[in-house]
Amino acid sequence: MECKDKCNNQEKFDKKSMPKVKFPKFKMTVIKQQGYCYHGYKPGDEFILDDFTHPPEHFCSGIIKSAFPCLYALTFGAEFKFMENTKSIKTTCPDNGKLDFKIEVLDDDGKVIKKPQTEKPKPNPKNMEIEVDELCGHCFFGYKKGDKFKVRGLRTPDGFCGAAYSVLFPVLFALNFGANFSFEKDSVCKTGITCPDGGNIKFKVRRVEE
Repeated sequence: MECKDKCNNQEKFDKKSMPKVKFPKFKMTVIKQQGYCYHGYKPGDEFILDDFTHPPEHFCSGIIKSAFPCLYALTFGAEFKFMENTKSIKTTCPDNGKLDFKIEVLDDDGKVIKKPQTEKPKPNPKNMEIEVDELCGHCFFGYKKGDKFKVRGLRTPDGFCGAAYSVLFPVLFALNFGANFSFEKDSVCKTGITCPDGGNIKFKVRRVEE
């Protein structure tokens, strides 16, 4: 698949063939304020997300940028063992740290899912591998089909393409904290992660189980 035409020659989209995955709802709560918020958010404000792809209408896109890896990870079963409730996590406004939010997963009845911390965790970064799965056009960095890059925890690969890494990071973050993708042939491997520059490369990311 080293030709743009071949890369675009995909099977006709069929909803019936797509895996059925139910995404959870989330609650995001402002828990701390350290500066003026242009949106007027304040401690105690709560926001409900229908799922990780549907923030509330007119919700701050800066917060969503920070929160997205967390929402994505929790959607696919990640746990944050450094939190008292391991099915939750905190995130911070990228604009000078003006607000802190707590993200919690909701069940079908709209109640917060709680999984208490059982012990103080030790750092346990996972080994992961990024692989160029499809090459569909020119890559400025010269990546080729089959190229592999080792990643440990949240460390970035030296000299790796920043644009590509921006879309890979949520997957790496999720896998590092135990997420699984039940709809994939290999549940610890996410495929189809596409370069934002024309879609010239598709990556897959795999957690290397020990």
